Amino acid sequence: MLSGEERLVERCLSGDDAAWEQIVGSYAKRIYNLSYRYTNRRDEAEDLTQEILIRVYQNLKSFRADAGSFQNWLLKVGRNLIIDHYRQTRRFQQSAGSEELEEMNLKDERAPNPLRNVERDEAARFLRDGLQALSPELKEAIILRDMEGMPYLEIAELLGIPEGTVKSRINRGRIELAKLLSKRKAQTGWRM
Repeated sequence: MLSGEERLVERCLSGDDAAWEQIVGSYAKRIYNLSYRYTNRRDEAEDLTQEILIRVYQNLKSFRADAGSFQNWLLKVGRNLIIDHYRQTRRFQQSAGSEELEEMNLKDERAPNPLRNVERDEAARFLRDGLQALSPELKEAIILRDMEGMPYLEIAELLGIPEGTVKSRINRGRIELAKLLSKRKAQTGWRM
């Protein structure tokens, strides 16, 4: 018996436009957010999102449910295109999800405070800079776990590495990020 994901893919492959719209509606924002974290530019993230969705559509027939979930397959396609983009441009502008940082409730709800807004913006910038300084492997693991909220097993499947390696990268990345932020705090006198 086919899973819901498999049925949805089958419907797309048979030309059902509503099924494709359902896939786009379900995954476009997540793909955009992931792309934005790596580029830090809305225009590039939008372009990458479109490229990823086109590639997904073109390669739907290669999805195999016995190899993992549709979401992981789709994110692998996205990850590969993002890596290609990185190799072509040879830069990662930023990987912190500024949208998630903006959504974090860092302000005092009782009264708007301009100083608090400046502090929040500076905290977000420090975090983005810290993530930028990490190796791509550590940065990717932290983004997928701490910003995308993916379980360790899904990250392992997506990256094609053992779950223990995922946990190790996340732990090392967090430690390195904490050191970078502490160093930055000491250099600038910034209050966390």
